Amino acid sequence: MKRIEYDILIVGGGVAGLTTAHRLADAAKTAGVPLRIAVLEKGKNFGAHVLSGAVSNPRSVKKLFPDYETNGFPFEGKCTESHMTLLGASRAKDMPFSPPEMNKTGYLILSLSNVCAWMADSLLEKTKDTAVAVDLYNGFAGMEIIYNGQRVTGVRVDDTGNPEQDNCYAKITIFADKGVLSRDLVAKFNLAQSNQTYAVGVKEVWETEQDFAGKVWHTLGYPLMDGTFGGGFIYGLKDKKLAIGMVAGLDGPNPNLQPPQILQAMKKHPFVQKMIKGGKLARYGASVIPEAGWFALPKDLAVDGAMIVGDAAGTMDIKGFSGVDKAMESAMCAADAAFAALQKKDTSKAALAPYQKTLLDGWVGRELKASRYYRHAFHENKALFSEYLPVVLKGLDKGCLISGGVKAFFKGPGGFISGGLNLLKLMSGGGSGDLRLPEDRTCSKPEHKAAPLPEPEGYAKNTLYLTPDVVFYAHTHYHEGNDHIKEFDAAVCRKCIARFEAGGNPPPCVGDCTAEVHSVLEKSGLKSHAMALENCVQCRTCDIVCPEKNIRVNAALHGSGPDFRGL
Repeated sequence: MKRIEYDILIVGGGVAGLTTAHRLADAAKTAGVPLRIAVLEKGKNFGAHVLSGAVSNPRSVKKLFPDYETNGFPFEGKCTESHMTLLGASRAKDMPFSPPEMNKTGYLILSLSNVCAWMADSLLEKTKDTAVAVDLYNGFAGMEIIYNGQRVTGVRVDDTGNPEQDNCYAKITIFADKGVLSRDLVAKFNLAQSNQTYAVGVKEVWETEQDFAGKVWHTLGYPLMDGTFGGGFIYGLKDKKLAIGMVAGLDGPNPNLQPPQILQAMKKHPFVQKMIKGGKLARYGASVIPEAGWFALPKDLAVDGAMIVGDAAGTMDIKGFSGVDKAMESAMCAADAAFAALQKKDTSKAALAPYQKTLLDGWVGRELKASRYYRHAFHENKALFSEYLPVVLKGLDKGCLISGGVKAFFKGPGGFISGGLNLLKLMSGGGSGDLRLPEDRTCSKPEHKAAPLPEPEGYAKNTLYLTPDVVFYAHTHYHEGNDHIKEFDAAVCRKCIARFEAGGNPPPCVGDCTAEVHSVLEKSGLKSHAMALENCVQCRTCDIVCPEKNIRVNAALHGSGPDFRGL
């Protein structure tokens, strides 16, 4: 790539980045003014690195594409059945009372990778023969932010050669990545108000004999029965496909989550087995999810010459898993402010500030503020899930959910009652003060002892549906020379390995990895950290959980990495 200058440079070709570009293109066409936009996407194709559930409130899609039902927008269908289901070790039962935000009836069921591929193509189509010039650079990763003093002027891309020729400049740079470069912007300008907390999501798509289109299940319980925050999801897609996934919080004490194995355990359950019986695995992927919400939003969403949108800003609302709609809305608000600033020929922080006010004064800000204690509620009341929920689930497996609930209610000296009331208060927006979550990397305990997971009834008869090599189904491919995960100090890793193995666990980078990238190798009695970078699905879990901050995941070069299209 030679040096090119744009009006707007968007870093990240996910749903937030492409929404920004669409909104800008619409504004420029309506105003009849020329505009030059570039979108950098590190995946080899748009959508290749995009993974999400996703069942989404259609409000933002309707706003950006009023004709989405007829213009080819690739939704998998609309939710016609929405279930919140408890899973014991062997039985399943819909919860008699479930939170209203978990009712997804009427929501769009999406393959977000397919959505992004379509958005990229339709963006080029809508700007053809107009004064809006859009350059889509798939296979180009932003590697470093370029500054002129305290102003962002662009990014360095992943080409080699003359550094000056590898820079992409813009009047406004909009960061829509998933923390790869945006974290550097947050650090440089000291924008963090609180620690972000993450979950890791692992997902498979199955081709099934049965048709589950329009049916949605969110599950609580098996196999997350050790107090880890999270649960499962099963979404019926069109063409007899089924999305199955697990989400596990990274703020728990267990340094050995083994996310792919959590998903395999879920697939052992009879409830899931009957759905995938006779089916065929098509895809696997993993990604991290920012869950802290309101308190972890950057204190400023704009600086001189730059803005932050979507997951980069942490707009995900874990209450009801409202992520796609809020990412799109933040992108549209940012695009409106950026376009207005360009017309005024003023791209200062002050000129871009209306973005933040519009976003936080609108429905996104209202909903994030209303749920500001939601994630804290579960962090503060872990006993409810490590001690009391298992009692309920044992009752379910014995055929009496009510009996299990009564036993849980009377278990301990009022712990269930007081903890439950506190949980409900925080979940519903009660509470006061700025409740800050600890960094996820500080939560893993070397001496943690995970209880053995019970095998579901009949599991031995259904082993054919487990996946021994999930990485194969992520379709990873790396060009030679990719060194995108940096280990800063090998001696620090050796000390970390010794500390966790003394407690009976692997270090978190190994135990929490989603793709068999990290391992411990022993040579001449010395144990060291090793990496198989060719397996990496770029989920960034290792970066987040490393207790010593001794690992950094950067964007892979030249379009390398997984191919999540269809996920």
